[in-house]
Amino acid sequence: MVKNTVKGTLLLVDDDRFVLNSMADWLRSCQYEVDTAVSISEARILLKAKQYDIAIVDIQLGDDGDGVLLLREISHSDKENMPLVILVTGYGTVESAISAIRAGAFDFLTKPLIDAELEMAIERALHQRDTVSENKHLKRQLERRYGLENIVGNDHRMQRIYDVIESVAATRATILITGESGTGKSVIARAIHQKSDRRNKPFIEVASGALPENLLESELFGHIVGSFTGAVGNKVGKFKAADGGTIFLDEIGTASQGLQVKLLRVLQELAFEMVGSSETIHVDTRVILATNENLEKAVAEGRFRQDLYYRINVINIEIPPLRERIADIPLLTQHFFENICREAHKNMIGIDPQVILALQNYSWPGNVRQLQNVIERAVLLGKHDMIVLDDLSADITGSLSGGLPPIGLTEMANKSLKETLTNPERQIILEVLEMHHWNRNATAEALGINRTTLYKKMKKLGLDEQKALH
Repeated sequence: MVKNTVKGTLLLVDDDRFVLNSMADWLRSCQYEVDTAVSISEARILLKAKQYDIAIVDIQLGDDGDGVLLLREISHSDKENMPLVILVTGYGTVESAISAIRAGAFDFLTKPLIDAELEMAIERALHQRDTVSENKHLKRQLERRYGLENIVGNDHRMQRIYDVIESVAATRATILITGESGTGKSVIARAIHQKSDRRNKPFIEVASGALPENLLESELFGHIVGSFTGAVGNKVGKFKAADGGTIFLDEIGTASQGLQVKLLRVLQELAFEMVGSSETIHVDTRVILATNENLEKAVAEGRFRQDLYYRINVINIEIPPLRERIADIPLLTQHFFENICREAHKNMIGIDPQVILALQNYSWPGNVRQLQNVIERAVLLGKHDMIVLDDLSADITGSLSGGLPPIGLTEMANKSLKETLTNPERQIILEVLEMHHWNRNATAEALGINRTTLYKKMKKLGLDEQKALH
């Protein structure tokens, strides 16, 4: 016999036991799981002990309170996933219905209840609950994928980037992100958006170098019908689409002189006109820009407007290339490995230390994006239960025999991943100590760790003994 599927869990609250039991029996026959209460005090006990999808509550109850009171308690509860409330009354008016909805009720029904009407209200409420639950799930996925925790790295320069993101995310300041191709500029931009109070508004990304000038202007600012050949209808531009949220303009160094003038005005006034229109549109859009070009050089050569450069270079986040932070390679590798295994539903136990050695010895012209692609390929096409050297391309594994490896890596070839991290960590701390003339307070601040942690690391890595030589 096939077991009936429960459509949802309901709590019925009514002080008329006959009506209560009759409604409960009918709803159970419709494949709902139903509990009943004849008073607010009974309902409170059940709500505390069990999670319900919907509470169907009569307004006129006993001496311990009415249905509106219970509605308010449910609406203001900090318990996650409280039920949606459908209020029921025998004395319905338009005013009472409006008052109930304003108080937080999902729906308002009048007695005598019609079966079809009640079931329709329940189905709407369940659909609403499923939609809210799905949106919460998608939001958590979005935060996990694009949040600050998705930016991996212990390098002291990356720690400074984290601090800048925390400091500027809540502001409207224009931000310029610079760095080589593949360093993760779009990831930084999304993290800033996710940390801001604009996180629930659009994040619009535009690759400025991917479109010709005439199309890019229309893409950014929109156009009206007939403004140029092929403009068969009005089009909303990206700046307008991002109103209230964030627009990320990548490859801004490729923008034409004409577009640079218009961008300068938008940044200064947050106003523009659609192509072919004289009507001025005002927006509240946060602007983040990125480039892998040297804009100072472009200004000197006359390819980039100096006034625009000064306007966008208010806060500059410079992402170091991967080859300059080899201590982060094992962390990034593990991060990508775990994410890709989870998404591809592959059960792999780990990464051979020899692989980490090869990855740290490679120059990474494509930076973090290239590393992610390498790990994805190794996971998807690998034939073993862990990533091994055979899963890497010859240009990466060849780096092990193509010259001297970075200082301290050779002797780590047969060590664990944790041990593999030790020498680069020592080099980074030593470098920052020397940069700050062995001032521990300044060094700890630059590394983004507290002084006690720094002292422990120095002692563990033998740097306290080296301090005595200075």
